[in-house]
Amino acid sequence: MEWLIPYLPGFTAAYAIQAVSVASPGPGVALLLGIALSQGRACAVAASLGIAAGAACLALATTQGLGLLMERVAWLSTAIRLAGICYLLWLAVKAWRRAIQPPSVAIARVDRAATGLPRAFIAGYLMQITNPKAIVFWLAIATVGATDGAPLPVLAVFIAGAFALSLAGHGAYAVLLSSSPFRLAYDHARRWIEAAIGSFLAYVAFRLATERS
Repeated sequence: MEWLIPYLPGFTAAYAIQAVSVASPGPGVALLLGIALSQGRACAVAASLGIAAGAACLALATTQGLGLLMERVAWLSTAIRLAGICYLLWLAVKAWRRAIQPPSVAIARVDRAATGLPRAFIAGYLMQITNPKAIVFWLAIATVGATDGAPLPVLAVFIAGAFALSLAGHGAYAVLLSSSPFRLAYDHARRWIEAAIGSFLAYVAFRLATERS
């Protein structure tokens, strides 16, 4: 493990930035909340796996010069921004529809259902790789230079660590938000909660569309 020691300070700084991103609620947590309440814990955990896979992809992109690429290719940043806006608005519309016509809550059944697992995983993955908040944080991580000049084994450890940290944080959100007490509380206020989720996602999309690059 001596080959890894010189890179540990950079790893610590990079993971600290990622931890702040995971701990601060954003579109990913809003997505997990919607999936946990409408589809149950299994799908929420699958979505958290998708988010973690997306984090690993962003970590890989960071090690390959994501920040430098986006600086040199102006249209790439615009394309990511537009994709993020469209996806956030689509999720907002779905949440508003659930607010107008709330789905019935059957805790025991939905927690055992597995038919939506692949779709939940894909939803989590797409959210993460188009999530402006996550991309901004990973651009910040790129400035740390945690893996500059590192060999392949170090890059692999860095990416695995990013996956594990994201999964631990978002997996915890998935379990909490799909717990029975939370779901029962939601059953009494689900219209307001879904409306708030949709409004929050629409607000994030609006900020992304109007802020300066």
